Amino acid sequence: MAVKIRLTRLGDKKSPFYRVIVADSRSPRDGKFIDIIGTYNPLTNPAEIKIDNEKATKWLANGAQPTDTARNLLVKSGAIQEKKN
Repeated sequence: MAVKIRLTRLGDKKSPFYRVIVADSRSPRDGKFIDIIGTYNPLTNPAEIKIDNEKATKWLANGAQPTDTARNLLVKSGAIQEKKN
């Protein structure tokens, strides 16, 4: 089972709010998930990012692969270190 760290959309039309979740890669975007590790609100200025870094680190150590957007949020929250080339 391939596990992903990704976003699921909540909120009304034109006012999105996202949860950062851990889910099976085969499940739909807003479908079944394994764990909630945080939230992301892009409408506030600056955008509000709340992520449980301990849970995120645990899931990354267990082999969960973040999507590109989720990886950017995890870097901003400090859960993973940004790669410097």
